Amino acid sequence: MEMMFGELNASGYANNDMFYNAEFEGILAKMIACYKLIYVNNITLSNNENSIRDFILYNYLKKQWFKTEYGMTGYLFDPELPENTGRIDIRIMPVNPFINDEAYYVIECKRLSSKNVAGKSGLNSEYISEGICRFISEKYSTYYRTNGMIGFVIDPIDININVDSINNLLATDFSGTNTTQNLQYREIVVDFGFSYCSCHKVSEKSVILYHLMFDFSKNINCY
Repeated sequence: MEMMFGELNASGYANNDMFYNAEFEGILAKMIACYKLIYVNNITLSNNENSIRDFILYNYLKKQWFKTEYGMTGYLFDPELPENTGRIDIRIMPVNPFINDEAYYVIECKRLSSKNVAGKSGLNSEYISEGICRFISEKYSTYYRTNGMIGFVIDPIDININVDSINNLLATDFSGTNTTQNLQYREIVVDFGFSYCSCHKVSEKSVILYHLMFDFSKNINCY
């Protein structure tokens, strides 16, 4: 069921937090557009997290034609930037207006597969331990109280069932994520059914993490 901003902000978010949630959803909609271009054009991708991320960045998000056509000229997209004790997969900095050097969104990218979906050594577990937990531990900052993750699905799976598996892991093995709402569907683009958001407590603040699941199982080069 789609959630409204009032539900997302039930913990008392101010109006400016709602604005940044809406802004970030607009950015995520353009990332979904990148995914659709890759999928429709049957582009072959390497089975490598950084390679997939870089393809999206350097063929779309950092290209002027894409930014102009999709209304993204007010943002800078940069990969692999050091922050606190980690390295950000994608930093998204609004530049119109520019606020300060710490005012940006963060996207963490992780591969997801059909193997060991309920185990501590599977990619679902890594999605949490090396993804969600980096925001909760403040290895990555959350200036706007909202950030995101992208799951690159490399095997044919039922994505909604896999999200249920991630939620089960959050409930049983990762209580340290301080999850106040597990991954729930949230519509960002009408014809894209695999966008979700979760809520977490970070240093007494409520933080929203968005999750996009990109099915690249038909695009991955297995050789």
